[in-house]
Amino acid sequence: MAHPLQRQAEIVELSPVGGYHRLVLRAEGIAERVLPGHFVAVAVGGPDSSMLLRRAFSIHRADPAAGTIEIVFAESGRGTRELARCRVGDTLDIVAPLGNAFPVPNGPVSALLVAGGYGSAPLFGVADLIRAQGGSVGFILGAASGDRLFGVEEARALTPDVLVTTDDGSVGIRGQVTLPLAEAMRAIEARVVYACGPMGMLQSVTETATAEGVRCFTAVEEAMACGVGVCMTCVLPVVGDDGVSRFARACVEGPCFDGSRVRWDDVGTIPADIEGAAAMGVH
Repeated sequence: MAHPLQRQAEIVELSPVGGYHRLVLRAEGIAERVLPGHFVAVAVGGPDSSMLLRRAFSIHRADPAAGTIEIVFAESGRGTRELARCRVGDTLDIVAPLGNAFPVPNGPVSALLVAGGYGSAPLFGVADLIRAQGGSVGFILGAASGDRLFGVEEARALTPDVLVTTDDGSVGIRGQVTLPLAEAMRAIEARVVYACGPMGMLQSVTETATAEGVRCFTAVEEAMACGVGVCMTCVLPVVGDDGVSRFARACVEGPCFDGSRVRWDDVGTIPADIEGAAAMGVH
């Protein structure tokens, strides 16, 4: 579990990257606590803003020496539009690191990292850890179109095993990331898959990896309101070690889950067999 701090973070860089924005923040004591899969909750609009809820973003990179963390975001609503209008030298109120990180096996392992859009952001830290332990990585990076891809050149700097897919065929293979997935796992003899992106993609990646006998860890993209486990808006049904299904909070128990434990078909519902369903009036 992460041990978060609340800090006033200085913006040291805010620049476009493809169809997204790259934001680098300097905040004392946070970077050295970050593990791949952790996220940051950012207050937007200032202290007098009507936007009360923080916005959650995966941490792309953390540099303890510089005291910085880096995030990637898309303009998708009022909060991110406000964030995109910030300037270098401005400060943002942040809480980080939050959530549970990706589990990374000890020792060398071959891993395939699969992402949709800027969901690739937290996977580069995973790649660094695996390579530092003598392992190897491959990437499948997909998006609706070429301008929505993120990290292709960064991935190619780490490994020659990089596949790119786009729904419209503008870059790489025409289709979704699951199209070359099974073949890619076999080609690099992957023993573990890490994935981040839309929920439907995560379900498909998990199903394909499981059919190939490969462990799959997923960072889910559930909408978060509080980010600290209080409001219960980001819950999803997950099967525990004891075989009992319970609601898990993506912000606290996640966002990184063993994909085979997530009941993907039941996300957004209250399954009748989930622990506590009777108390909720579900029959």
